[in-house]
Amino acid sequence: MEISGAGAMIVGGASGMARATAERLRQKGARIAIVDLPTSEGEVVATSLDGTFHPLDVTDEPGVERTVPEVVEALGGLHIAVNTAGGGLAARTITRDGPHPLDSFRRVIDLNLVATFNLNRLQAWHMSQNEPDDDGERGVIINTSSIAAFEGQIGQVAYTAAKAAIAGMTLTMARDLGGVGVRVSSIAPSLFATGLTKGIPDEVTEVLTRDAAFPKRAGRPDEYAILAVAIVESAMLNGSCIRLDGGQRFAPR
Repeated sequence: MEISGAGAMIVGGASGMARATAERLRQKGARIAIVDLPTSEGEVVATSLDGTFHPLDVTDEPGVERTVPEVVEALGGLHIAVNTAGGGLAARTITRDGPHPLDSFRRVIDLNLVATFNLNRLQAWHMSQNEPDDDGERGVIINTSSIAAFEGQIGQVAYTAAKAAIAGMTLTMARDLGGVGVRVSSIAPSLFATGLTKGIPDEVTEVLTRDAAFPKRAGRPDEYAILAVAIVESAMLNGSCIRLDGGQRFAPR
């Protein structure tokens, strides 16, 4: 897809990997809409990118229903969607105190999986209304999984379930949307220096990345952005969940 002139909705775009992606897309001429929590720095980031800010909690289903059309209107059309909002918790299936709280499991699924699909279904609908380009393409959706989807660590059962589902629905959704010229890919990062992990001491990061082949460090937000831009630009990248991990495989703990 040609990025210049395309409308890009960046969910979680006030910081980290999504912000870096928004910056790279803007450099290539995309029109940017930042979607993030009302308490985020979304307004500042959007202003710096000549874009618009749309405050949203992605677990607010009516809010998502209102916000996606607002984004499409502000952009003059939606061609690129990058979705990174998510989070997890540390809890084992059982402990000495009892079983994993079911409500907290549901919250993690809602935040990571249900919210992502809710965004996807609305984003895809609006993309399907676009005029196709010369290759028949109307849009690109990029979701964010995790290498925890494939080898989740102890205490990550809820997060693993959510991220594995995002990886698992990628091909099916790409097949669903292939007829209207909308591509779907997912990125599965390892430990990246974003959000809470940005402040992890170096010695802790070294332990967490010891199983990587190379480089043995946390990923950088711009490395996610580089891959996201490549997905947008290469029409053959479709239906796959791409690991972005320096050859790392998470150990059990």
